[in-house]
Amino acid sequence: MARITLDHVRHAYGTPRQESDYALKEVHAVWSDGGAYALLGPSGCGKTTLLNIISGLLRPSEGRILFDDQDMTDLPTGKRNIAQVFQFPVVYDGMTLRENIAFPLRNRGFPRAETEARVAEILRLIDLEGMADRRARGLTADQKQKISLGRGLARPDVNAILFDEPLTVIDPQMKWRLRAELKALHRRSGFTMVYVTHDQTEALTFADRVAVMHDGRIVQMGTPEELFLRPEHSFVGYFIGSPGMNLLPVRVEGGEAILGEARIPLGPHAEIPPGARTEIGLRPEMLRVGREGWPLVPLRLEDVGRRKILRAELYGHPLAVALGEDAEIPADPRLDFAPEALNLYAGGWRIGGGRIP
Repeated sequence: MARITLDHVRHAYGTPRQESDYALKEVHAVWSDGGAYALLGPSGCGKTTLLNIISGLLRPSEGRILFDDQDMTDLPTGKRNIAQVFQFPVVYDGMTLRENIAFPLRNRGFPRAETEARVAEILRLIDLEGMADRRARGLTADQKQKISLGRGLARPDVNAILFDEPLTVIDPQMKWRLRAELKALHRRSGFTMVYVTHDQTEALTFADRVAVMHDGRIVQMGTPEELFLRPEHSFVGYFIGSPGMNLLPVRVEGGEAILGEARIPLGPHAEIPPGARTEIGLRPEMLRVGREGWPLVPLRLEDVGRRKILRAELYGHPLAVALGEDAEIPADPRLDFAPEALNLYAGGWRIGGGRIP
């Protein structure tokens, strides 16, 4: 296992002439030895580029990659002692399932008894014990991905295991089980694991710390609770949660956020840069609908199982409110919230102290 340091890494596909030419703008982070991390973000945000730089499939245009204190920047993939599981399965059709999983162990000269025991453990993990001696040719897409996943997990001596959206082709019911098993495996083995996904559920249930990426940057890295309660960037607030954080444009004057006729106390906050776009962020789960507060215009009510989502407008701006399944909406609904529900953003970044303690 290894501590992974991303030392001011940037990357461009081609010759960069301006900042927008970089697929990876700049990343500087340290991931602890034995940690479980997720890179979370939409398609095109740079997460797979960053993963490929860590694995050695790409050399960064700028910056360094270190495992512990060893500079890996110029070393090829084979010299980094990592395992990587890709989005689309890589399986050797002419081998049995058992032979596929054993391949990286035999390649590195592991003793036969240790190899057989490890392969048996992995086959149990991916629930394919009964097919161990079947040829891989003809397997379904999700079975092939489970074999690819198992082969990546097989070696007990790797510096890190990198997962590039490995559950994309797995059926939903199996996804829940494999995520739980991966988490359990991480606790038992202590591997450093980095998991790339666009699915917030996968990221938040797998990782101890999640790095949210946007436009080639890590805009926040934190625990699932920190990302939910204290999004440092408005994109994090919007991307994390279902539905995501409400972002409402406001004008800030004299310690208040002004939205229509509403004047919302902010308390002490840092100076806002001149000309910056200012918004308040409100989690749907932290809002209250009753007979006191600011006038709300209901639009529709969505039943999503154990709760309901009220879609409404507040002074002409769309707003989502999460309600209990038995909640009643008064005839003249009003919106209220506790001070700790509020986050203040300027230019997309959370203003320090803008969230009332």
